[in-house]
Amino acid sequence: MVLEDRWLLPEGVDEVLPPQAERLEALRRRILDLFHSWGYDLVIPPLIEYLESLLTGVGHDLDLQTFKLTDQLTGRLMGVRADMTPQVARIDANRLRRDAPTRLCYLGPVLHTLPNSFAGSRNPFQIGAELYGHRGLESDVEVMCLMLDTLAEAGFDSVLLDLGHMAIFRGLSREAALDRDQESTLFDALQRKACPEINRYLNDWSIAPRAAGLMRALPALNGEESTLAQAQELFAGTSQSVIEALAELREIARLLAERAPAVELHFDLAELRGYHYHTGVIFAAYVPGQGQALAKGGRYDDIGRVFGRARPATGFSTDLKLLVGSGAAAGAVQDAVFAPWSEDVRLAAAVADLRRGGRRVVYALPGQAGGAPELGCNKMLNCIDGQWQVTDATRVGNNVI
Repeated sequence: MVLEDRWLLPEGVDEVLPPQAERLEALRRRILDLFHSWGYDLVIPPLIEYLESLLTGVGHDLDLQTFKLTDQLTGRLMGVRADMTPQVARIDANRLRRDAPTRLCYLGPVLHTLPNSFAGSRNPFQIGAELYGHRGLESDVEVMCLMLDTLAEAGFDSVLLDLGHMAIFRGLSREAALDRDQESTLFDALQRKACPEINRYLNDWSIAPRAAGLMRALPALNGEESTLAQAQELFAGTSQSVIEALAELREIARLLAERAPAVELHFDLAELRGYHYHTGVIFAAYVPGQGQALAKGGRYDDIGRVFGRARPATGFSTDLKLLVGSGAAAGAVQDAVFAPWSEDVRLAAAVADLRRGGRRVVYALPGQAGGAPELGCNKMLNCIDGQWQVTDATRVGNNVI
């Protein structure tokens, strides 16, 4: 490696620089305060765990996304977390062991072997909330409303909420008598809305005509709430789990209309995010001009079973760097005060008072290059008529130092 290459970071691995890092930290504090106001308790899982604990019950996708290393103390295989949700499920099931509903929130860096999207980050800063111990739709709606409030805290007001339900595809798969490999293959084609592939698979596998027709209809079942009425008519006579899933989506739409009337709802019955561990409703939040989901989540009732307690669970997560990088969370420019170097005790007292009041004050150092603009200061301390006063950085007082 030549000297000029030593500063390069691995592809997809990024760092947060000023002033974006300060905006990220400010947003982190506001979101944690928001979670606290909703009754969610903060947990901080470890960055690495033994692989069998980290990946238990979450499926093949997360396995591929996880960096693996050997523990030098035990020789056992460990993983750097690629998603904090399984860790929080372990904490609820194995460490807290409460009977009442448990609300937990978390934040921290995660690491992916591959980016989740084109030009995406491989080291997101994940933040999210999970609700354990309640099986009703009310907890799903609570989590969705908390997600919307989180995005509003980050400056996103016009949000489209995309909704789906895992039980629809799984119920239709059972009716079509698909084996595990066929279900996985069809799942992949549905995610890409690859209708020619779907038709070819259904024909090659000799699926019964009615079941095949319902599968072919799935990619087109997306749009406004009228999509649910269309699906209800189409799926009449299918398995009870499919009928119940549609009823749940209609009820969620009704509850959201009461609690979050400004949000735009969109339904996509072929959307299967988190297919390997989600068990019920799934959702994602989008904003105009942003093709990538800003936040996503869903119900995953079975994830705690491997830790000894299969409690109902629902939650969401987002990437704090994605929220800040979008520009909506930039916020107002904060004042920063430039102070000259001086041994005047009155100046030291003025600086201390400003800092105690929450103001940012930067001292000039003797012989330094640059002044207030180079240090990001739009104000300065000037000695005017014997008193140290804050003025605009461009103003010249009676005795500017």
